[in-house]
Amino acid sequence: MKLLLALWVATLGMAAPLFASTIMVVPVYEPLSLHGTDGDDVITDVGEALQASVMPRPMALTGAFPEVLVDAIRSSHRIPTNNPNYKVTETNLLVICDVGISGRMTEAGLVVTFDISKLTIPTDVDVTSRQVLKLALVALRKTLEEYQKPQAHPLEVTVAIEGADEAKVSLMDLGGKFSVGPAAESQ
Repeated sequence: MKLLLALWVATLGMAAPLFASTIMVVPVYEPLSLHGTDGDDVITDVGEALQASVMPRPMALTGAFPEVLVDAIRSSHRIPTNNPNYKVTETNLLVICDVGISGRMTEAGLVVTFDISKLTIPTDVDVTSRQVLKLALVALRKTLEEYQKPQAHPLEVTVAIEGADEAKVSLMDLGGKFSVGPAAESQ
């Protein structure tokens, strides 16, 4: 019995590191709809006043950074309220409009893909498809800038837009490249 218990403890002790992970609390910026409110936001990065905004929220994340940060930008977001008349249950525009986002590291840097194959704008949300993607790009850049601040080298980011049908082909021009990080800011 003691031998079995010793083997079990030894096995448990060896297996524990396999399941260990680091949890980091980080700010993640999200493109949020302000529908159902009386507010507009002037978004200088987009150059328009919209019933939408890009705002951060703290998230406790684990996984491969910075890829997990990219995935987190499309998290479900219900804004807390003290007003019983505010009944909006989802405000993240990527969730509302069914835009996918994913990131993967390559030798050249981070590749972020926006999947717009299912993109639709609900009638109660007063933004265009182009505005949704521009807001998502602002959220992406701000999230990565926060992450990259303490890093020694800039992060090269390539943005690809996939899934554009004939009606959405004009959105492909929003893809491109940029750098974030301390060294990138001085260039």
